[in-house]
Amino acid sequence: MHCGRRNLRRVRSAGHVLRYILWQLAVVAAILLIPAETWVDSARADEPIARVRVVFDVDGIVDTQALGWADRARGRTISADDPVRIASISKLVTALGVMRLVEQGKLDLDADVSKLLGWRLSHPRWPKVPVTLRLLLSHRSSLTDAAGYYQVPLDGELQDILKDPRAWDAAHKPGTFFRYANLNFPLVASVMEKATGERFDKLMKRLVLDPLHIDACFNWDTCSKETAARAVVLYDAQRKPIRDDNQGSKPACPVNPASDGTCDLARWQAGRNGALFSPQGGLRISANGLARIGRLLLGKGEVDGVRLLSPKSIRTLLRPAWVRRPGNGQTFEEDDSGQGRKGFFCRYGLAVQTLATRRPDCRDDPFGDGLERVGHAGSAYGLLAGLWIDPDSGTGAAYFATGMENAAAGSRSAFTAIEETLASGDR
Repeated sequence: MHCGRRNLRRVRSAGHVLRYILWQLAVVAAILLIPAETWVDSARADEPIARVRVVFDVDGIVDTQALGWADRARGRTISADDPVRIASISKLVTALGVMRLVEQGKLDLDADVSKLLGWRLSHPRWPKVPVTLRLLLSHRSSLTDAAGYYQVPLDGELQDILKDPRAWDAAHKPGTFFRYANLNFPLVASVMEKATGERFDKLMKRLVLDPLHIDACFNWDTCSKETAARAVVLYDAQRKPIRDDNQGSKPACPVNPASDGTCDLARWQAGRNGALFSPQGGLRISANGLARIGRLLLGKGEVDGVRLLSPKSIRTLLRPAWVRRPGNGQTFEEDDSGQGRKGFFCRYGLAVQTLATRRPDCRDDPFGDGLERVGHAGSAYGLLAGLWIDPDSGTGAAYFATGMENAAAGSRSAFTAIEETLASGDR
């Protein structure tokens, strides 16, 4: 009799468990019927739509965090393999391509770039001072973004921007002042194209991305349709798509169309318009791809048996060409990019930032631990990103967040609060 009661209790218990499981399945089913954008819109407006953080060392990935939506309208969740427009971290990758051409003897960091461009690039006030790749890469060329830098149409010429007096810092001679300007990098791309006769995006694929086995591209054309279908959509402050809403395919026109609205890439001419494929910010790459770049830097030019650059070239990139002192540069970016807070830049190499500068007016340590790290930040179209390595410990982190156009300021640095969270790994 006691045995029968125990068996009855088991049956009742099993029945309760079964009913609970069925109830849970019903809840899950109901959730799946709710559009993904409803879930995103119900979240706090100051929270990222997506956030990804990858920690790595020289040997590989150590930890991965990925949360949110790559494409909220289609309910596609984010992963560390999804390509995102990584903004100004593109500059660091462009610099890797430059150094490959330097090692091949096709470029000289300290030569006047005018000879390769085929037209005179010089400051109107100091026309005899040469503008070099070293000055362009380190933002000491005396160029500004006041006349624009990316709007040149497919059939236009980058040279036209340089004819505008606003393109030049009237107060400072080239080589004497740091002023962060995106315009430097379309000029770098033009020089690369003239030196090789190759289109910038294809050149970067050959020089950097393919040798490192990274599935990435500048402005989508050299990426596959399958890769473009996994694009991370970027959102404005109203949570509306503003970039890379590819809807499962590649964009019809990956560059600024010609002045007549057409988009025939056969009209490209070497060096005429280095802005076409956005060397300053248009790299589409995953967090895992970024980590591979970081591991290359940790490996002093080598990763997983692939030697891309010599240790000397890596040292050239990382060594600060500019260190903040009173009167020798601006510590912020002038456009509304999220990098406009004073103290953001205090040391800068060839497209590489150095963090944690010990000066009273420097607030360049989003990690908050005082350790020197090198890499680059990125900020555009609601995306905030970073790629940083600590050469002493042999570790690094790559991260990004989307939907952060009005991101709150950080509490311990000139970076935003979400960047401080992602840098330190706080949950």
